[in-house]
Amino acid sequence: MMKRDYYEVLGVSRTASDEELKKAYRRCAMKHHPDRNPGDAQAEALFKECKEAYEVLSDPARRRAYDAHGHAAFEHGMGGGGGPAPDMGDIFGDIFGTIFGGAGQRAARRGADIGYVMELDLEEAVAGIEKRIEIPTLAECHHCRGSGSEDGKVDTCGTCLGRGQVRFQRGIFTMQQTCPDCGGRGQSISNPCKHCHGAGRIEDEKVLSVKIPAGVDSGDRIRLQGEGEAGPPGTPPGDLYVEVRVREHEIFRRDGDDLHCEVPIRISQAALGDVVNVPTLDGEAEIRIPAETQTGKVFRLRGKGVRSVRSRAPGDLYCRVVVETPVNLTAEQRELLEKFEATFTGEEGRRHSPRSATFLDGVKSFWDRMTSS
Repeated sequence: MMKRDYYEVLGVSRTASDEELKKAYRRCAMKHHPDRNPGDAQAEALFKECKEAYEVLSDPARRRAYDAHGHAAFEHGMGGGGGPAPDMGDIFGDIFGTIFGGAGQRAARRGADIGYVMELDLEEAVAGIEKRIEIPTLAECHHCRGSGSEDGKVDTCGTCLGRGQVRFQRGIFTMQQTCPDCGGRGQSISNPCKHCHGAGRIEDEKVLSVKIPAGVDSGDRIRLQGEGEAGPPGTPPGDLYVEVRVREHEIFRRDGDDLHCEVPIRISQAALGDVVNVPTLDGEAEIRIPAETQTGKVFRLRGKGVRSVRSRAPGDLYCRVVVETPVNLTAEQRELLEKFEATFTGEEGRRHSPRSATFLDGVKSFWDRMTSS
């Protein structure tokens, strides 16, 4: 089975800082931790996957090796440890770059990654949707086709002889750094493009059609490989990361695969019982309110939640009933309620309102203790 890109696993760009990596790992680990998902083999596999990704990307040497060679860097570990062989050129480059002010730095190997936040309604996120987006980006110059040359002629850099790096002596050390004349490209342009001024890239706006799979949630990211900024001449473009943000819904609140909502009912429905219709994402459903239902009681509708992109089965819908006090009473309604209230007297009233009676007994006991102390 092909491994997923480690940056995609954590949902970060390839330029993510150490702090961004740490936050992404914590979020991923908390979501899929086996303690929070007992018996869920898929969650356990995702937890191990994000742990492995963070172990590699949080280590500078391993991250450089992964950026350069991908998962192939881990196929032959050193010393039987199974980890990636460190890139010694990068390690020494970092050391000498720190000491001698930039020696050993390498030219960019690809264009920059870019991010885009897509806001969706809950219904769109649950069902999936295809949307067109417009993003500002650095695109390949169409006039020079990314070469940076007005006439298409590109010469080998005379300073580095096409290597992109130059060597020089510093005491007993032979140092290497990015060529100052070509910026690591290994090429020189005598007649720069008038549109991009020799950069090979221009500011542009890209229009893309993005397919959002069913069941995504806020924080989920979709990676579009090669749709990021164009790289310097001769290098591939970066990636585009579309982050989903689901708008707040007027009825439902989503919690993972489950949905929650409040259902108002009248006092008479709560006391006598009734059948009420409740909304779901795919139509109406019925719940039976038993007699003597108290406010706050929760009814569960199995399978009426969300089937997320990582789930095999949909979640549930939890309906919390709220007994609503009637307002704007007519004279007749008020009279009926007054007669009804008059029946709640003495011990008979305590029998009909057990929680209220228990509360009043507790208050009386509290004040007795206060006055006797």
